[in-house]
Amino acid sequence: MPYPPSQRRSPGPRRRSLLASAAGAALLTACSPGSDDASRAERDGGAPSAAERSRARAARDSAALLERYDAVLAVHPAFAVRLAPLRAEVLRHVEAFGGAGATASPSAPSPAGTSPLPSVPPSAAASGQPSAAPVPADPRAALAALAAAERTLADARTTQLLGVPGEQARLLASVAAAGAAHVYLLTEGAQ
Repeated sequence: MPYPPSQRRSPGPRRRSLLASAAGAALLTACSPGSDDASRAERDGGAPSAAERSRARAARDSAALLERYDAVLAVHPAFAVRLAPLRAEVLRHVEAFGGAGATASPSAPSPAGTSPLPSVPPSAAASGQPSAAPVPADPRAALAALAAAERTLADARTTQLLGVPGEQARLLASVAAAGAAHVYLLTEGAQ
């Protein structure tokens, strides 16, 4: 009598569902960076609205996270294949929030320890994004630090959802979900 196949399953979401979520989040983040609130404020000549300030802060935070990816890639170029899709998605987040990010991945990174790390803009540090710390020489620790930065930013964006209007809230929610998927993908290989 043959035994049925084993039904072993690891705890947590399946990789396919996370990748599908990340793909859906990427589609949602493809929304135009302009919003009705932004155009209304420009027409009225008024001060930036809470939604505009939130969008600008999100763009700065995503740009700071992009710099962290670049710093990890500069110290650990062996992660280029693994981090390239995640970095590309973070770049799309910068653009979706109306920010300007570097379009190319760092080319020909220097050997570990000889490359100066990019600094995080003061505005990003003040908005809750962890400041850029030196990238650990240990590859696992570097991925863990990058995952912690993603987690912190995803949590901050989830908290910001309450104070912004519909389209902005949807964008923040989808980018926070993508950040949570990045955390999972960054920590999955370390186990």
